[in-house]
Amino acid sequence: MDRAEVTLRESMCDLAKSMFDRGLTSGSTGNISARVSDGGLLVSPTGSSFGRLDPARLSRFDADGHLISGDKPTKEMPLHSAFYDTRSDAGAVVHLHSTHSVALSMLPDTDAENMLPPLTPYAIMRLGRVKLLPYFRPGDPEMGEAVRSLEGKRSAVVLANHGPVVAGKDVEAAVYAIEELEETAKLALLTQGKGAVGLSDAQIRDLVKTFGVEWDA
Repeated sequence: MDRAEVTLRESMCDLAKSMFDRGLTSGSTGNISARVSDGGLLVSPTGSSFGRLDPARLSRFDADGHLISGDKPTKEMPLHSAFYDTRSDAGAVVHLHSTHSVALSMLPDTDAENMLPPLTPYAIMRLGRVKLLPYFRPGDPEMGEAVRSLEGKRSAVVLANHGPVVAGKDVEAAVYAIEELEETAKLALLTQGKGAVGLSDAQIRDLVKTFGVEWDA
């Protein structure tokens, strides 16, 4: 195992523990994966806790998708694979069961095409439009098919009654983006029905143009 993979394993576990310690996911919920330089994947094992991931026990896949070492992977592998297969720039995928994102997904007036209201620039910059997908049983391969149907046009989705999934260019970017998603969902709930003034269409367009945000897909 080369030094880059050792560092990646440690980074995945450190970032997962940080999210766990701050209550962004709990118990044995959530999963995280990252692309290795040889084209394979490192994935958090099934039934594992973000608070206690062991770098040496992460599930290791080769470039052909075969498990070659580590523990049995998360049952949400179809979800992760769908992002890697449809987004060439995906270097990591994070899935959480974060409270505010799940709560927002259950409200009847949430916009399925863009579930986060444009309250702050950073959510737009890091996530683009966030698609709300229907409810699927955990582990259902249809979750992956729902992501594939987007044809790589979204880097972030929220599974109704379940939680957000975000792909990023590397593990740090994916973690920062999913944290932004959760914080924006929290803001949306805190300000709902209070006449909050979000960003204007012109301000959104400025962000999209300046930072090259995927927005119109």
